[in-house]
Amino acid sequence: MTHMTSFHYQLTEDGVTIEHLLREKWQAGKKTVHLMRMAKSVTTMDGEPVDWRTVLPLGTELVFSIPEAFSTYSPENGDLEVLYEDEHMIAVKKQAGIATHPDAPGQGGTLMNYVMHYIQVNGGTYAEHIHRLDKGTAGVLLIAKHPIAKTMLDRMLERHEIRRTYKAEVEGLLKRPKGSINLPIGKDRHHAAKRRVSLSGQSAVTHFSVIERNADSTIVEADLETGRTHQIRVHFAHLGHPIVGDTLYGGQETTDGKFHLTAIKLSFTHPFTGKSIMIQ
Repeated sequence: MTHMTSFHYQLTEDGVTIEHLLREKWQAGKKTVHLMRMAKSVTTMDGEPVDWRTVLPLGTELVFSIPEAFSTYSPENGDLEVLYEDEHMIAVKKQAGIATHPDAPGQGGTLMNYVMHYIQVNGGTYAEHIHRLDKGTAGVLLIAKHPIAKTMLDRMLERHEIRRTYKAEVEGLLKRPKGSINLPIGKDRHHAAKRRVSLSGQSAVTHFSVIERNADSTIVEADLETGRTHQIRVHFAHLGHPIVGDTLYGGQETTDGKFHLTAIKLSFTHPFTGKSIMIQ
């Protein structure tokens, strides 16, 4: 069985070829490009294959089909709230308490199992997350619906072109109304599940602003410039203001056992349409 996923695209510039679009503009993966070339899988709307060297005019409508585009997550029917969707990507709301993705083959009960079920019910075969949220963190998660979108969105994430905004309640009263935390993060040698501020770790930058002050806690909005594991949790704990409920990093346990950190917004320029996208 050939797993194929397709999307439509209308050329936004004049005088380009399929070759240029895939290799230069989109920088699609070599394997993907090779499979598409062999399958002659770029066609007109009528299904006629298009020569990859033909110079095409602005506005040309094409169908890109990608062979062998499938994901191996076991589909599982679960509660899924879709916040945004088009041919290239889907954004869903993750609930606190479930993992973003399986850690082992065949594992179920994760958000990606639910997403895969949704994708298959709607005729698709491919879904891969662009970033991840900790099990205890709720909020917006972005997922690619085909390999070219995955490649492009991954690259945008690396270049800090996808802005990720979080809301957190931290213990104590933060003195500064806003600021940036620029402290590298590495693994904690004494605790496999933890991270810590470490001079030998990876660079990590969190920008924040205070949006509300309570009697013994502070509500902050934080933007990630980098996406290290547990970044916001580690950074605020290091400042002496752990996230409320985050017992792993010294926070006081909450009555519901959850910690108060939510991914509230994603904003970026759509890699295929050029439109400004804000998902919340």
